[in-house]
Order: sequence, then C-alpha cells, then structure tokens
Amino acid sequence: MKVKRTLNVAEFERLLINIQKERKLIGPKLKDGAIIYDELESPEQMPRGLVDRQSPGQYYLENRQDQALFGYAVGPTSWKRFLDPPEQLLLSAKKTGNDFKIVPTEHKIVPQAFIGVRSCEMAALKIQDKVFSSGRTQNRYYQEAREKTLIVAVNCHYAADSCFCTSFKHGPHVQAGFDLLVTEYVSSLGHYLLVESGSKEGKKLLKWFLPTGNESALDKKKKMQKEIVVNNITRRLDSEKLRKNFSTKLDSPLWESVAKECLSCANCTLSCPTCFCSTVSDKSDLTGEISERWKTWDSCFTSDFSYIHGGSVRDDRWSRYRQWFSHKLVTWHDQFDESGCVGCGRCITWCPVGIDITQVAQELS
Repeated sequence: MKVKRTLNVAEFERLLINIQKERKLIGPKLKDGAIIYDELESPEQMPRGLVDRQSPGQYYLENRQDQALFGYAVGPTSWKRFLDPPEQLLLSAKKTGNDFKIVPTEHKIVPQAFIGVRSCEMAALKIQDKVFSSGRTQNRYYQEAREKTLIVAVNCHYAADSCFCTSFKHGPHVQAGFDLLVTEYVSSLGHYLLVESGSKEGKKLLKWFLPTGNESALDKKKKMQKEIVVNNITRRLDSEKLRKNFSTKLDSPLWESVAKECLSCANCTLSCPTCFCSTVSDKSDLTGEISERWKTWDSCFTSDFSYIHGGSVRDDRWSRYRQWFSHKLVTWHDQFDESGCVGCGRCITWCPVGIDITQVAQELS
C-alpha cells in the first residue's frame, strides 16, 4: 500500500537532504538561461518561480506569479547522460618493452537520485532500459548505474507548446517506475507537495513525516490538474497512421524539402532522451606509450556515422533525416515493440531552424 504525505517546501527540502546523505542529488538547475539537469550541492539550487516558453526553435524563461519548484516543462538535457555518459573510457593499453598491457577501466558508480523526472522522461528511461538491458546491446555500466538510481518523479502541472506526450499515452502524469512521486500545488491557500511512495525505499523515506489529513483532498485535485494539462497539449502525432503508409513515402519529395532547412547539427539526437547511438575511437599519446579506447555519443546526422569501407551509406542530409525520422517513429517498433519517441518536444524546441517532427509526420500521413 502506498504511503502519502503532504509536505511544505521546507519539509520537501528536508526530504531531499535525507536522500543526499546516501546519494548524489541530480536535479534541475538554472544555467546559461536554461533549466538543465545537473548535480545539486543543495536543494536550494533548484530553480523557483520560473516557467519555460517553448516553440519550434525557441526557448526562454519567464518569472511565474508564484514560487513553484516544478512550474516548467523540460530543458535541453535529459537523464540519459547520467546513465550512459557522453564520453567514457573503455580501456587503456600501456607499452611495456616490446609488448603492451591491456588495462580495463573500472568505473566507480556512485548511488544517485534523479529529482523531478517527468512522465515522458519515465517512458524514455523505460525505453533505454530495454535497449541497454536486453539482447546483444547490454551495457553493464548502464545497468549498474540504473540499479543505483532513486527516482523522484513529478507530475506536470504545466505543458509547453512543444509537448505532445499524450500522443503516446505517456503523460502528463506518471503512472509507474518511481520510488517517490511528487504532485505540486500552489494557490492562495498555500504551497504544498503531495508525495507518495512507489517502492520500499520510498516508504522508508516518507516514514519520518506525519500525515496532515490533507492527503485525500490533494489526491482528488490531482485528477483535475491532469485534465487541465491534457487540455493544454494541442500538438499531436499519429504514429500508428504514419506506420501504416510509411513504406510508400520513402521517396517522398518532403525529405529533400526538410533537408534544405536541416543543418545536420545533431541537436535533436543529443537532446532526445531515447537516442542511444555511439561510436568507439582509439587515441594514443605523443610518445606512443599509452593508447586509450573511448566510447562517445554519436548521431545518425553525421556523415561519418554510416561510413563503411568505400564511403558513407548516407552522404546527403535528406537520407540522414529520413533515417532518424523512420527509425524513431517506424522501425523502432520492429526492434523494441514501441515508438522511440515519447513526445517530450525537445527535438522541436532545440532544432535551430525549428523543424517540427509532428508537422513532418502529419504531412507524410
């Protein structure tokens, strides 16, 4: 049975401090004019009273009329960088006389807690769990980091213009997979956070707080809050309709039309919470004594990504965009039995030229 507690802001911060005694806190932080995810030295570093205004190719912050802790949607970063780092040393080779010695890298994985995971991001974590924990693509580092991660999820009470999570039935409220779930309420009557458990560890963290009697009342408001957010999400993407006819659209002139705008900058794949492509490279120092093998994030938008002996398979932008689009929305179903898109809208907001994946899908359908 779930444990539910109504906390004020000071009590919620105390809850995070208790978590921080055993885990590294990763949460929202204001940096360079955007709300990103980064390590928190203190809960006080979390932004307050801010809302993000997002649209194709645009993002800016405004002050809210209250001091809400989670009154915004999602920023440019996702949680994947804390489970599958952008750069990772795999092994080293050291020269010893006329021979060399392979030195595997031992990564020390510290227990961590993600603070403020949204419903679309919970869906993305579930997708990456499937990618990195099954078949030939198993990633031991990811698996161990995931096992050592506590999830403090948050129900959205605001939707940005670029959000379309409802198209994939992922939100705007979190359904499962969390240790703690937060629903924030700010009104003239006060500022409260309804926190409920989703695991044994979550129950343990909440046992130090006494029920206030407001839990039932706030729980009823949760449904109303969800309906308000759902009504504010107007962007749609019908992936089922798209998949039915997609095989007839492979030579559509739309691809070249989109490619005229696309910069192949890879912003969409880097900000996407589910993209997982990477490459491996070997580097040596100037003396030739030490060589290292590194794994780094890559993107299907780079010309070298599909390079094989003799050249690149996709040497023009339209084919690279089609590859990303079709994998994300169509062939991902063949690999993982679901879409690779969760409707977070990051690829729309952080595309420098404002290419809208929902609009492209609609035109193809």
